Amino acid sequence: MRQSGTILIVDDEPSLLKMMNAYLERVGYTVTALCTTEAAWQEVEGGPSRFDLALIDASMEGKPIPELARHLLLANPAMTVIATSGYPVDMAALEEAAPGRVAFLLKPFTPAALAQAVRRMIGAQEKEL
Repeated sequence: MRQSGTILIVDDEPSLLKMMNAYLERVGYTVTALCTTEAAWQEVEGGPSRFDLALIDASMEGKPIPELARHLLLANPAMTVIATSGYPVDMAALEEAAPGRVAFLLKPFTPAALAQAVRRMIGAQEKEL
């Protein structure tokens, strides 16, 4: 089934970034894929309202991930965020700040699990509108 929406992916693992980008584009999403938190910060400064969802590796170097996620959520009140990591991540503070707009996806995940999480979070965002 074809999907629609605009997704920002931020991950420092080139092969995973490429896989997520290719898969999400193949099922119909428009994707911007970046490999640093600094690039993501700048991308959102240029037009935060164009993204429906940000998919962020929660264990990257650079700007602290909670700070980046909070910045994205504040810059675009309609955006949702999925943090990914191979390790447990405490999402309580972000969930408190943006109830229903933050989720966590444990790595490794399958393309189907990725698509399901993205659909669910973009669907949650659409219900709020």
